[in-house]
Amino acid sequence: MTDEQTAPLDGITVLDASRVLSGPFCTMQLGDLGADVIKVERPDGGDQTRGWKPPTYGDSEESAYYLSINRNKRSVAVNLTTERGREIFRNIAADADVLVENFRVGQMDSWGLGYDNLREDNPGLIYCHITGYGETGPYSERPAYDLIMQAEGGMMSITGEQGREPVRVGVAIADIAAGMYATQAILARLFRREFADSGGDKLDISLFDSIVAWQTYMASYYFGTGDPPGRMGSRHPTIAPYQAFPTKDDYVVVACASEHIWPRFCRALDREELVDDKRFETNEKRVDNRDDLDSILGAEIEQYTTAEIVDRLQEYDVPARAVNDMADVFSHPQMEPRNMRRTMDHPTVGEIETPGSPMNFQNGQTAFDEHPPGLGEQTAEILATRGYSDEEIERLRNDGVVR
Repeated sequence: MTDEQTAPLDGITVLDASRVLSGPFCTMQLGDLGADVIKVERPDGGDQTRGWKPPTYGDSEESAYYLSINRNKRSVAVNLTTERGREIFRNIAADADVLVENFRVGQMDSWGLGYDNLREDNPGLIYCHITGYGETGPYSERPAYDLIMQAEGGMMSITGEQGREPVRVGVAIADIAAGMYATQAILARLFRREFADSGGDKLDISLFDSIVAWQTYMASYYFGTGDPPGRMGSRHPTIAPYQAFPTKDDYVVVACASEHIWPRFCRALDREELVDDKRFETNEKRVDNRDDLDSILGAEIEQYTTAEIVDRLQEYDVPARAVNDMADVFSHPQMEPRNMRRTMDHPTVGEIETPGSPMNFQNGQTAFDEHPPGLGEQTAEILATRGYSDEEIERLRNDGVVR
């Protein structure tokens, strides 16, 4: 591999003391970008997601959840409740570029592993702490779960159908949002450290802040009108039609996102008179008269199968698609040219599949070199490179400090 083909973070070491989703998603992205990610886990079970099954992957005993967010990492199993375990952690942190952890506020400080402790030996360390509510504020010490964050952060107030119960988004987006913001902050701080010689920093990322930030234009609607937006199903609050419609056999989504598309949509449905209908002649009027519009369009669209209406609308250059499930997504014609369905060899599972990385570079590439590690799979390897002899490692194992 030439220098131009290496991953962007080649040579960066990340110490990952996080678990479950927000932190591991962040560090997986850093690993995809080429960083050496050392995942620190408890010897007695490791990351909780190792036990989140079913489902397991294929016929193996490996948790599908754990495998999904822990590629490109090496695992060292260390008991941080012991002083010797904490000394091992300090040893590894001393030459790390980045540390990511998502313990409750104050836990790492109580172990002597907080930012102020670790920067004494490593002033260039970028220390990222991910929590539910952040390190400040009256809720800072409360635990947080994605479902709670989606509710408390407003996402469930706008997700679901009008007049029906609120629903969560189908993946844990508060965790994923926090993991993405953590990655952005880390990359920004690495850039600043390298080019301004400014040393390390402490980063404070929360799930609550992240889900609130993702409200974007929905928050702006509230600020501008004083009225909180509500649940609208698949409808869009300021564009119509822009939603899912029932078909003869399933659903189709239609996106008339500009005035230029609306006449083509009407022609595709053989309803050209709707173009001149005063109720629908502009997007603003279509939004104001949405119920009438939905009734008319729904009656037309339900006469077709999904495949038929998608083909017809595409013939008229109207954005429309079926609602794909995971099987449809991963057999999609974009998968292969975009390299978004990847395979990796795993020592106990065999070959595993994983979504690819959406980050693409003309002069470089993302890394898919390391399978999701077994618990403590690289403990001996990692400790040996930091000066521990085989005899010391064996004693640490016998004493329950490492696995």
